[in-house]
Amino acid sequence: MRLMRLALAAFVLVFLLPLGAHALMWMGHGHPRSWSGADWTSSGLLPAPVADSPAVIHIYAARTGRWKGAVAHHTWLVVKEAGAVPYERYDKVGWGTPVRRDGWAPDGRWYGNMPELVAAIEGEAAEALLPTVRAAIADYPFRERGSYRVWPGPNSNSFVAHVVARVPQLGVALPPTALGKDYHVEMIYAGLAPSGTGFQVALGGLFGITVAWVEGLEINLFGLVAGLDLRQPALKLPGFGRLALV
Repeated sequence: MRLMRLALAAFVLVFLLPLGAHALMWMGHGHPRSWSGADWTSSGLLPAPVADSPAVIHIYAARTGRWKGAVAHHTWLVVKEAGAVPYERYDKVGWGTPVRRDGWAPDGRWYGNMPELVAAIEGEAAEALLPTVRAAIADYPFRERGSYRVWPGPNSNSFVAHVVARVPQLGVALPPTALGKDYHVEMIYAGLAPSGTGFQVALGGLFGITVAWVEGLEINLFGLVAGLDLRQPALKLPGFGRLALV
C-alpha cells in the first residue's frame, strides 16, 4: 500500500500538476474562435531561397488549436534541395489526404500559434540525407484516409517520429509535448529509440519508457511525457514541454 501511495503521489506531482498548471496558463491566452479565423501565414522564420541556398531538412513544432494547445504540439517536416528551388512542407492531418504536401507556408503559424525550430540539418549533411528522408515520407504506413487518430495516434507527430526513426542520422528528439510520437505500428514495441542512441519500450503509444543519449529519459503515461535530458540539461514536463536547466 505504501508503494501504491508513493506511485500515486509521483503521478500527481510529475504529471497532473504540471499539466493542470499549464492548462490554466493556456486558458489565459487569446485563441481564434474557428479554424477559418486563425492565422496560418508565414512566420518569417525561413529566408526566401536563392541561388546559393543550402539543402535543408527542418522540423518545426507549434502548439495545436484551442484546448489541445495546452497539452500538445503539432510537428511537420520542411525539406529543400540546394539552390533556388522552393521549400517542401509535409504534414499529416485528420482530413482529406492524410499526408499533405505544401498545405501551408513552410514556416507558417499553426492555428495562429508561432512555430519553433526543433531541428535543422543543412548543407552537405542535408543533401546526403534527403533521399532517405523522402523514402521515409513515402513509406509511412498510416497514409490512407481514415488513418488519423488524435490520441494516442497515429497522428501528425507519429508521422514525423516515423521519419526520424527511419533516419536516425538526423539525431532529433521531438518535443515531449508531441503527443503521438511514441505510437508504433506494433502494439508492443521494444527496440531502438528513434535517434538510434538508446532503447525504447512502448505499448500502443499509451505507456512506455525511453532511455537514450539524444532523447534522454522519457516516461510516457497515457501519451503524456515526463523526463530528463542530460545531454542538453532540461526537465520534460506534461503541458510545459522542455524546460532548460541552464
